[in-house]
Amino acid sequence: MQLGSLVVASHVLSSGSIRATARELSLAASTVSTAVRHLETELAIKLTERSSGELSTLLASAKVREGLCPIVRSAEELAGWIGSGQSSRLAIKIATMERFLEVSDQGSINRAARRLKLGQPQLSLQIATLEKMSGKRLFERQAHGSSLTEEGRRAYAIFSTISQAWNDLKSSADERYQRTVRSLRIGSIIPTGSESWVARCMGTLVSEWNASRNKNTISLVLMTADDLREALKSGRIDVAILDSVFGLDRFQHRELLRTDMVAIAPPHGSERSVGELVESHAICTPSSRTGLGHAAMALGHERSKRRFRNQDITAADSLPVIVDLVANHGYVSFLGRASAMPIADKVRIVELDEHIPLSYHVAFNHRKASAEASAMIIAAVAKIVAEPVAQTAAFA
Repeated sequence: MQLGSLVVASHVLSSGSIRATARELSLAASTVSTAVRHLETELAIKLTERSSGELSTLLASAKVREGLCPIVRSAEELAGWIGSGQSSRLAIKIATMERFLEVSDQGSINRAARRLKLGQPQLSLQIATLEKMSGKRLFERQAHGSSLTEEGRRAYAIFSTISQAWNDLKSSADERYQRTVRSLRIGSIIPTGSESWVARCMGTLVSEWNASRNKNTISLVLMTADDLREALKSGRIDVAILDSVFGLDRFQHRELLRTDMVAIAPPHGSERSVGELVESHAICTPSSRTGLGHAAMALGHERSKRRFRNQDITAADSLPVIVDLVANHGYVSFLGRASAMPIADKVRIVELDEHIPLSYHVAFNHRKASAEASAMIIAAVAKIVAEPVAQTAAFA
Protein backbone atom coordinates (compact mmCIF):
# COMPACT_ATOMS: atom_id res chain seq x y z
CA MET A 1 0.00 0.00 0.00
CA GLN A 2 1.43 3.40 -0.97
CA LEU A 3 1.50 6.25 1.51
CA GLY A 4 -0.15 8.66 -0.94
CA SER A 5 -3.03 6.25 -1.47
CA LEU A 6 -3.71 6.19 2.28
CA VAL A 7 -3.83 9.99 2.31
CA VAL A 8 -6.26 9.99 -0.62
CA ALA A 9 -8.49 7.31 0.95
CA SER A 10 -8.53 9.19 4.25
CA HIS A 11 -9.68 12.33 2.42
CA VAL A 12 -12.56 10.39 0.82
CA LEU A 13 -13.68 9.01 4.19
CA SER A 14 -13.66 12.55 5.60
CA SER A 15 -15.39 14.29 2.68
CA GLY A 16 -17.70 11.43 1.70
CA SER A 17 -17.09 12.16 -1.97
CA ILE A 18 -14.72 10.74 -4.56
CA ARG A 19 -15.33 13.60 -6.99
CA ALA A 20 -14.76 16.31 -4.38
CA THR A 21 -11.53 14.60 -3.32
CA ALA A 22 -10.40 14.31 -6.94
CA ARG A 23 -11.05 18.04 -7.52
CA GLU A 24 -9.32 19.16 -4.33
CA LEU A 25 -6.25 16.96 -4.82
CA SER A 26 -6.13 17.45 -8.62
CA LEU A 27 -6.32 13.70 -9.25
CA ALA A 28 -8.37 11.57 -11.61
CA ALA A 29 -11.56 10.20 -10.05
CA SER A 30 -10.46 6.69 -11.05
CA THR A 31 -7.21 7.17 -9.08
CA VAL A 32 -9.15 8.23 -6.01
CA SER A 33 -11.60 5.33 -6.35
CA THR A 34 -8.72 2.85 -6.72
CA ALA A 35 -7.10 4.17 -3.52
CA VAL A 36 -10.30 3.46 -1.57
CA ARG A 37 -10.64 -0.02 -3.06
CA HIS A 38 -7.04 -0.87 -2.18
CA LEU A 39 -7.56 0.25 1.41
CA GLU A 40 -10.74 -1.86 1.67
CA THR A 41 -8.84 -4.85 0.31
CA GLU A 42 -5.90 -4.39 2.70
CA LEU A 43 -8.18 -4.05 5.74
CA ALA A 44 -10.72 -6.67 4.58
CA ILE A 45 -13.61 -4.33 5.35
CA LYS A 46 -16.20 -2.42 3.31
CA LEU A 47 -15.89 1.31 3.97
CA THR A 48 -18.12 2.87 1.30
CA GLU A 49 -21.03 1.98 -0.94
CA ARG A 50 -22.94 3.64 -3.74
CA SER A 51 -26.66 4.31 -3.49
CA SER A 52 -28.58 6.09 -6.28
CA GLY A 53 -25.29 7.27 -7.74
CA GLU A 54 -24.13 8.83 -4.46
CA LEU A 55 -21.22 7.60 -2.34
CA SER A 56 -21.94 6.96 1.32
CA THR A 57 -19.48 6.00 4.03
CA LEU A 58 -20.33 3.08 6.28
CA LEU A 59 -20.11 2.99 10.07
CA ALA A 60 -16.77 1.17 10.03
CA SER A 61 -15.17 4.04 8.12
CA ALA A 62 -15.19 6.35 11.17
CA LYS A 63 -12.82 4.09 13.12
CA VAL A 64 -10.58 3.58 10.10
CA ARG A 65 -10.46 7.34 9.46
CA GLU A 66 -9.40 7.87 13.07
CA GLY A 67 -6.67 5.24 12.68
CA LEU A 68 -5.40 6.96 9.54
CA CYS A 69 -4.99 10.35 11.25
CA PRO A 70 -1.40 9.80 12.50
CA ILE A 71 -0.47 8.41 9.08
CA VAL A 72 -1.86 11.48 7.30
CA ARG A 73 -0.10 13.87 9.71
CA SER A 74 3.19 12.04 9.25
CA ALA A 75 2.73 12.00 5.47
CA GLU A 76 2.25 15.78 5.49
CA GLU A 77 5.38 16.16 7.63
CA LEU A 78 7.33 13.93 5.24
CA ALA A 79 6.09 15.81 2.17
CA GLY A 80 7.14 19.11 3.71
CA TRP A 81 10.52 17.75 4.77
CA ILE A 82 11.50 16.41 1.35
CA GLY A 83 9.73 19.24 -0.53
CA SER A 84 7.56 16.95 -2.64
CA GLY A 85 4.43 19.09 -2.59
CA GLN A 86 1.20 17.19 -1.88
CA SER A 87 1.32 14.26 0.54
CA SER A 88 -1.32 12.56 -1.63
CA ARG A 89 1.32 12.05 -4.32
CA LEU A 90 3.88 10.28 -2.13
CA ALA A 91 4.67 7.04 -3.97
CA ILE A 92 6.43 5.38 -1.03
CA LYS A 93 5.23 1.93 -0.08
CA ILE A 94 4.64 1.05 3.57
CA ALA A 95 6.73 -2.08 3.00
CA THR A 96 9.70 0.04 1.87
CA MET A 97 9.48 2.14 5.03
CA GLU A 98 9.41 -0.98 7.20
CA ARG A 99 12.48 -2.34 5.42
CA PHE A 100 14.26 0.95 6.06
CA LEU A 101 13.37 0.61 9.75
CA GLU A 102 14.74 -2.94 9.80
CA VAL A 103 18.04 -1.84 8.29
CA SER A 104 18.23 0.95 10.87
CA ASP A 105 17.53 -1.41 13.77
CA GLN A 106 20.02 -4.02 12.54
CA GLY A 107 22.69 -1.50 11.63
CA SER A 108 23.45 -3.57 8.56
CA ILE A 109 21.84 -4.20 5.21
CA ASN A 110 23.17 -7.77 5.19
CA ARG A 111 21.67 -8.63 8.59
CA ALA A 112 18.39 -6.92 7.69
CA ALA A 113 18.22 -8.81 4.38
CA ARG A 114 18.63 -12.15 6.18
CA ARG A 115 15.89 -11.30 8.69
CA LEU A 116 13.56 -10.12 5.93
CA LYS A 117 14.50 -13.10 3.73
CA LEU A 118 15.42 -10.79 0.87
CA GLY A 119 18.46 -10.66 -1.34
CA GLN A 120 21.04 -8.11 -0.20
CA PRO A 121 21.25 -6.43 -3.65
CA GLN A 122 17.45 -6.07 -3.72
CA LEU A 123 17.36 -4.43 -0.29
CA SER A 124 20.32 -2.16 -1.13
CA LEU A 125 18.50 -1.00 -4.28
CA GLN A 126 15.34 -0.19 -2.29
CA ILE A 127 17.30 1.89 0.23
CA ALA A 128 19.09 3.71 -2.59
CA THR A 129 15.76 4.42 -4.30
CA LEU A 130 14.36 5.76 -1.03
CA GLU A 131 17.34 8.10 -0.65
CA LYS A 132 16.97 9.29 -4.24
CA MET A 133 13.25 9.92 -3.81
CA SER A 134 13.74 11.86 -0.58
CA GLY A 135 16.81 13.69 -1.81
CA LYS A 136 18.47 12.94 1.55
CA ARG A 137 21.41 10.82 2.56
CA LEU A 138 19.89 8.50 5.15
CA PHE A 139 22.81 6.17 5.98
CA GLU A 140 26.53 6.46 6.51
CA ARG A 141 28.14 3.35 5.03
CA GLN A 142 30.79 1.91 7.34
CA ALA A 143 33.10 -1.10 7.24
CA HIS A 144 30.89 -3.21 9.50
CA GLY A 145 27.45 -1.85 8.70
CA SER A 146 25.43 1.32 8.27
CA SER A 147 24.45 4.06 10.72
CA LEU A 148 21.76 6.69 10.40
CA THR A 149 22.60 10.23 9.39
CA GLU A 150 20.78 13.16 10.96
CA GLU A 151 18.33 13.07 8.03
CA GLY A 152 18.03 9.31 8.51
CA ARG A 153 17.02 9.79 12.14
CA ARG A 154 14.34 12.24 11.02
CA ALA A 155 13.07 9.70 8.50
CA TYR A 156 13.18 6.98 11.16
CA ALA A 157 10.88 8.97 13.46
CA ILE A 158 8.37 9.66 10.67
CA PHE A 159 8.42 6.12 9.29
CA SER A 160 8.07 4.60 12.77
CA THR A 161 4.88 6.57 13.41
CA ILE A 162 3.44 5.55 10.05
CA SER A 163 4.39 1.88 10.48
CA GLN A 164 2.94 1.67 14.00
CA ALA A 165 -0.37 3.27 12.97
CA TRP A 166 -0.65 1.04 9.88
CA ASN A 167 0.09 -2.11 11.86
CA ASP A 168 -2.58 -1.13 14.40
CA LEU A 169 -5.12 -0.85 11.58
CA LYS A 170 -3.96 -4.14 10.07
CA SER A 171 -4.21 -5.92 13.44
CA SER A 172 -7.87 -4.96 13.66
CA ALA A 173 -8.36 -6.27 10.11
CA ASP A 174 -6.68 -9.56 11.02
CA GLU A 175 -9.02 -9.97 14.01
CA ARG A 176 -12.03 -9.35 11.76
CA TYR A 177 -10.70 -11.86 9.25
CA GLN A 178 -10.29 -14.54 11.91
CA ARG A 179 -13.86 -13.97 13.09
CA THR A 180 -15.05 -14.20 9.48
CA VAL A 181 -13.11 -17.41 8.89
CA ARG A 182 -14.77 -19.03 11.89
CA SER A 183 -18.22 -18.00 10.69
CA LEU A 184 -20.13 -19.98 8.06
CA ARG A 185 -22.38 -17.64 6.12
CA ILE A 186 -25.51 -19.28 4.71
CA GLY A 187 -27.93 -17.52 2.39
CA SER A 188 -31.39 -18.71 1.46
CA ILE A 189 -34.32 -17.72 -0.67
CA ILE A 190 -36.99 -16.00 1.41
CA PRO A 191 -39.41 -18.54 2.97
CA THR A 192 -43.18 -18.10 2.65
CA GLY A 193 -43.47 -18.22 6.44
CA SER A 194 -42.30 -20.03 9.55
CA GLU A 195 -44.17 -23.16 8.46
CA SER A 196 -42.44 -23.42 5.08
CA TRP A 197 -39.91 -26.12 4.26
CA VAL A 198 -37.21 -23.44 3.83
CA ALA A 199 -37.70 -21.97 7.31
CA ARG A 200 -37.96 -25.42 8.92
CA CYS A 201 -34.82 -26.55 7.09
CA MET A 202 -32.84 -23.56 8.35
CA GLY A 203 -34.09 -24.09 11.90
CA THR A 204 -33.11 -27.77 11.79
CA LEU A 205 -29.69 -26.90 10.41
CA VAL A 206 -28.90 -24.40 13.18
CA SER A 207 -30.11 -26.78 15.89
CA GLU A 208 -28.17 -29.80 14.64
CA TRP A 209 -25.07 -27.73 13.77
CA ASN A 210 -24.81 -26.35 17.28
CA ALA A 211 -25.63 -29.72 18.84
CA SER A 212 -22.66 -31.20 16.98
CA ARG A 213 -20.41 -28.60 18.70
CA ASN A 214 -19.02 -27.49 15.35
CA LYS A 215 -16.24 -24.93 15.78
CA ASN A 216 -17.71 -22.74 13.01
CA THR A 217 -20.54 -20.42 13.98
CA ILE A 218 -23.44 -19.93 11.57
CA SER A 219 -24.88 -16.68 10.27
CA LEU A 220 -28.03 -16.65 8.14
CA VAL A 221 -29.23 -14.18 5.52
CA LEU A 222 -32.34 -14.18 3.32
CA MET A 223 -32.17 -12.87 -0.27
CA THR A 224 -33.64 -13.27 -3.71
CA ALA A 225 -32.10 -15.95 -5.94
CA ASP A 226 -30.38 -13.27 -8.01
CA ASP A 227 -28.76 -11.70 -4.95
CA LEU A 228 -27.75 -15.13 -3.66
CA ARG A 229 -25.84 -15.86 -6.86
CA GLU A 230 -23.94 -12.59 -6.63
CA ALA A 231 -23.21 -13.06 -2.91
CA LEU A 232 -21.85 -16.56 -3.51
CA LYS A 233 -19.67 -15.36 -6.38
CA SER A 234 -18.26 -12.46 -4.33
CA GLY A 235 -17.61 -14.66 -1.30
CA ARG A 236 -20.06 -12.86 0.99
CA ILE A 237 -21.79 -16.18 1.64
CA ASP A 238 -20.52 -19.77 1.65
CA VAL A 239 -23.74 -21.74 1.05
CA ALA A 240 -26.87 -20.80 -0.87
CA ILE A 241 -30.35 -22.36 -0.95
CA LEU A 242 -32.05 -21.17 -4.11
CA ASP A 243 -34.63 -22.05 -6.72
CA SER A 244 -32.18 -22.05 -9.62
CA VAL A 245 -28.53 -22.91 -10.21
CA PHE A 246 -28.25 -20.72 -13.29
CA GLY A 247 -24.85 -19.00 -13.36
CA LEU A 248 -23.26 -21.19 -10.68
CA ASP A 249 -21.23 -23.51 -12.89
CA ARG A 250 -18.02 -22.99 -10.93
CA PHE A 251 -19.62 -23.99 -7.62
CA GLN A 252 -20.60 -27.38 -6.31
CA HIS A 253 -24.38 -27.80 -6.14
CA ARG A 254 -26.89 -30.53 -5.43
CA GLU A 255 -30.63 -30.78 -5.88
CA LEU A 256 -32.66 -30.40 -2.68
CA LEU A 257 -36.11 -31.24 -3.97
CA ARG A 258 -38.12 -31.35 -7.17
CA THR A 259 -41.69 -30.18 -7.34
CA ASP A 260 -44.15 -28.62 -9.76
CA MET A 261 -45.82 -25.22 -9.90
CA VAL A 262 -49.36 -24.54 -8.72
CA ALA A 263 -51.51 -21.44 -8.54
CA ILE A 264 -52.52 -20.02 -5.17
CA ALA A 265 -55.78 -18.10 -4.98
CA PRO A 266 -57.91 -16.33 -2.35
CA PRO A 267 -59.42 -18.94 0.00
CA HIS A 268 -63.02 -18.06 -0.82
CA GLY A 269 -63.60 -18.30 -4.55
CA SER A 270 -65.15 -20.54 -7.18
CA GLU A 271 -62.66 -20.33 -10.05
CA ARG A 272 -61.31 -23.77 -10.96
CA SER A 273 -58.79 -22.97 -13.69
CA VAL A 274 -55.85 -20.65 -14.03
CA GLY A 275 -57.56 -18.94 -16.96
CA GLU A 276 -60.54 -18.05 -14.79
CA LEU A 277 -58.27 -16.87 -11.97
CA VAL A 278 -56.17 -14.49 -14.05
CA GLU A 279 -59.30 -13.05 -15.68
CA SER A 280 -60.81 -12.32 -12.27
CA HIS A 281 -57.86 -11.29 -10.11
CA ALA A 282 -54.71 -9.18 -10.18
CA ILE A 283 -51.47 -11.16 -10.16
CA CYS A 284 -48.48 -10.89 -7.86
CA THR A 285 -45.26 -12.81 -8.56
CA PRO A 286 -41.57 -12.48 -7.77
CA SER A 287 -39.49 -10.76 -10.42
CA SER A 288 -37.98 -12.74 -13.28
CA ARG A 289 -34.60 -12.53 -11.46
CA THR A 290 -35.83 -15.40 -9.29
CA GLY A 291 -36.27 -18.97 -10.44
CA LEU A 292 -39.91 -18.90 -9.37
CA GLY A 293 -40.61 -15.65 -11.20
CA HIS A 294 -38.92 -16.92 -14.34
CA ALA A 295 -41.01 -20.11 -14.27
CA ALA A 296 -44.22 -18.13 -13.72
CA MET A 297 -43.54 -16.13 -16.89
CA ALA A 298 -43.76 -19.39 -18.84
CA LEU A 299 -47.52 -19.39 -18.26
CA GLY A 300 -47.85 -16.50 -20.66
CA HIS A 301 -50.67 -14.93 -18.67
CA GLU A 302 -49.26 -11.47 -19.38
CA ARG A 303 -50.39 -11.77 -23.00
CA SER A 304 -54.09 -12.10 -22.14
CA LYS A 305 -56.43 -9.12 -22.19
CA ARG A 306 -57.17 -8.57 -18.51
CA ARG A 307 -58.88 -5.70 -16.77
CA PHE A 308 -56.62 -6.15 -13.72
CA ARG A 309 -53.36 -5.70 -15.67
CA ASN A 310 -52.58 -2.26 -14.15
CA GLN A 311 -52.85 -3.75 -10.64
CA ASP A 312 -50.40 -6.60 -11.28
CA ILE A 313 -47.23 -6.77 -9.23
CA THR A 314 -44.45 -8.66 -11.00
CA ALA A 315 -41.54 -7.75 -8.73
CA ALA A 316 -42.74 -8.69 -5.26
CA ASP A 317 -39.61 -10.50 -4.11
CA SER A 318 -40.93 -11.11 -0.59
CA LEU A 319 -42.88 -14.37 -0.43
CA PRO A 320 -44.62 -13.47 2.89
CA VAL A 321 -45.97 -10.33 1.17
CA ILE A 322 -47.16 -12.40 -1.80
CA VAL A 323 -48.96 -14.86 0.50
CA ASP A 324 -50.64 -11.97 2.34
CA LEU A 325 -51.76 -10.38 -0.94
CA VAL A 326 -53.33 -13.67 -2.01
CA ALA A 327 -54.87 -14.61 1.35
CA ASN A 328 -56.22 -11.19 2.31
CA HIS A 329 -56.32 -8.88 -0.71
CA GLY A 330 -57.68 -10.94 -3.60
CA TYR A 331 -54.51 -11.50 -5.62
CA VAL A 332 -53.40 -14.66 -7.43
CA SER A 333 -49.86 -16.02 -7.51
CA PHE A 334 -47.79 -19.11 -8.26
CA LEU A 335 -45.63 -21.27 -6.00
CA GLY A 336 -43.91 -24.60 -6.00
CA ARG A 337 -46.23 -27.25 -4.59
CA ALA A 338 -43.79 -27.95 -1.75
CA SER A 339 -44.07 -24.31 -0.66
CA ALA A 340 -47.82 -24.07 -1.21
CA MET A 341 -48.88 -27.14 0.79
CA PRO A 342 -47.86 -25.81 4.24
CA ILE A 343 -50.04 -22.72 3.71
CA ALA A 344 -53.07 -24.56 2.30
CA ASP A 345 -55.10 -23.29 5.27
CA LYS A 346 -54.49 -19.69 4.19
CA VAL A 347 -54.88 -19.92 0.42
CA ARG A 348 -56.63 -22.09 -2.14
CA ILE A 349 -54.41 -24.30 -4.32
CA VAL A 350 -55.41 -24.57 -8.00
CA GLU A 351 -53.76 -27.01 -10.40
CA LEU A 352 -52.25 -25.66 -13.60
CA ASP A 353 -53.38 -26.79 -17.02
CA GLU A 354 -49.78 -27.62 -17.92
CA HIS A 355 -46.96 -29.16 -15.93
CA ILE A 356 -44.23 -26.65 -15.05
CA PRO A 357 -41.40 -28.24 -13.06
CA LEU A 358 -39.47 -26.45 -10.33
CA SER A 359 -36.35 -27.63 -8.56
CA TYR A 360 -34.53 -26.21 -5.55
CA HIS A 361 -30.80 -26.56 -5.04
CA VAL A 362 -28.04 -25.97 -2.53
CA ALA A 363 -24.80 -24.48 -3.89
CA PHE A 364 -21.60 -24.13 -1.89
CA ASN A 365 -17.95 -23.12 -2.13
CA HIS A 366 -14.75 -25.09 -1.46
CA ARG A 367 -14.78 -24.83 2.36
CA LYS A 368 -15.08 -28.10 4.26
CA ALA A 369 -17.62 -26.50 6.62
CA SER A 370 -19.73 -25.50 3.59
CA ALA A 371 -19.89 -29.10 2.37
CA GLU A 372 -20.83 -30.28 5.88
CA ALA A 373 -23.61 -27.70 6.16
CA SER A 374 -24.91 -28.60 2.69
CA ALA A 375 -25.09 -32.30 3.66
CA MET A 376 -27.12 -31.35 6.74
CA ILE A 377 -29.42 -29.16 4.64
CA ILE A 378 -30.03 -31.97 2.15
CA ALA A 379 -30.83 -34.41 4.99
CA ALA A 380 -33.14 -31.90 6.68
CA VAL A 381 -35.09 -31.22 3.47
CA ALA A 382 -35.43 -34.95 2.73
CA LYS A 383 -36.91 -35.47 6.19
CA ILE A 384 -39.29 -32.50 5.92
CA VAL A 385 -40.56 -33.52 2.47
CA ALA A 386 -41.06 -37.14 3.61
CA GLU A 387 -43.23 -36.16 6.59
CA PRO A 388 -46.48 -35.51 4.62
CA VAL A 389 -46.05 -38.84 2.81
CA ALA A 390 -45.61 -40.68 6.10
CA GLN A 391 -48.65 -38.95 7.59
CA THR A 392 -50.79 -39.84 4.57
CA ALA A 393 -49.71 -43.52 4.81
CA ALA A 394 -50.57 -43.60 8.53
CA PHE A 395 -54.18 -42.59 7.84
CA ALA A 396 -54.58 -44.81 4.77
